[in-house]
Amino acid sequence: MARITVTVDGVTYSDDVEPRLLLVHYLRERLGKTGTPIGCDTSNCGACTVQMDGASVKSCSVLAVQADGADITTIQGLAQDGEWHPLQRAFHEQHALQCGYCTPGMIMAAVDLLRTNPHPTEQEIREGLEGNLCRCTGYENIVRAVKSAAETGVTS
Repeated sequence: MARITVTVDGVTYSDDVEPRLLLVHYLRERLGKTGTPIGCDTSNCGACTVQMDGASVKSCSVLAVQADGADITTIQGLAQDGEWHPLQRAFHEQHALQCGYCTPGMIMAAVDLLRTNPHPTEQEIREGLEGNLCRCTGYENIVRAVKSAAETGVTS
């Protein structure tokens, strides 16, 4: 067992974990952060994307021990004081989801994109979300939602 300390959605946790435990399983099973879905377990789909120290990572490709000392934000940590994050609101308003399985990962990847490029073109949005797959929407409304959030000036 290895001892880790992580801050997740503003709360600090210290736990003993198996060295092989994936971050996605730690978040869901130990911390109850079930808003982060388990998708493919191979880092292909991006559904499990979270922010780790301000950058998006696929939590199925990160060991919990690698997150020791990190500040992690999940989809559940984006909303503040009961108010949706502007990207969450934009996804809702632009109908950028159908089944919703990919939505947490798409939003978390978009947060990172807008942090590094606050005014992306449509092509830059498509490239920025390239590692996140959606089987339902065809991406048009997802791109529209990110563009809409960017126009409101959201950068984190």
